[in-house]
Amino acid sequence: MPVSVKPLNPREYSVSIIIPCRNERGNIEAVVTRMPALSSCQELIFVEGHSGDGTYQEIERVMSAHPEKDMQLFRQEGDGKGDAVRLGFAKAKGEILIIFDADVTVIPESLPEFYAALRDQRGEFVYGSRLALPMEKGAMPRLNFLGNTLSALFFSWLLSRRFTDTLCGVKAMFRADYQRLVEAAQDIMPLDPWGDFSLILGAFQLNLRILEIPVAYKSRQYGMSQIKRFQDTLRLLRLCVSAIWVLKFRGPRPLRSIL
Repeated sequence: MPVSVKPLNPREYSVSIIIPCRNERGNIEAVVTRMPALSSCQELIFVEGHSGDGTYQEIERVMSAHPEKDMQLFRQEGDGKGDAVRLGFAKAKGEILIIFDADVTVIPESLPEFYAALRDQRGEFVYGSRLALPMEKGAMPRLNFLGNTLSALFFSWLLSRRFTDTLCGVKAMFRADYQRLVEAAQDIMPLDPWGDFSLILGAFQLNLRILEIPVAYKSRQYGMSQIKRFQDTLRLLRLCVSAIWVLKFRGPRPLRSIL
């Protein structure tokens, strides 16, 4: 008679969700109340970046209204989302680190899939793709859509693997891998105000298993996009040139030794 074997319960990891936010006062309550519990040990880390609409004060209010949730708030000293994410990661205590944009255009309810992908060892660097599924009408302006598409095509060519979206605000990885990733990509990070590309390049340099998860993309309900089209386009072109030089002409040596 065959012996039945009970499946092992998957290990639970502690989680830190880093939420960079600038001028997102009207979205903070939704971020907190809709955020699913991914782990019994979970913290939300807000990094506020020089808002003019009272976002910092709103986060303080929401934190006071929800003492049952483990939340931290930091005021960003530098500029850019990448700088905010690095500050949040430096303060994080969780084994799994997840970046989540405060604009709630990607819904919080999508995060369990990112956590499960890491927990179940299906990926080591997990990122969302807004362009892999039909998006809500009007969610992304045409110029933004074009820029995101071209960026994905560029990185697909550069890294010889398919990307459909490199600028989605949801990315997840193990804290231990992030610490190694910083070492691999520390010199390209200052060129990347968003933080997305240096994380992708660092993950590639470390040969991490990269996994894309399609996410639904919704219209923003409060505030305006933080994208500065002309300035950010110039920054993106500079970053692309640096990435080409590193990976196509100088070989796969550590980024910090050749930039």
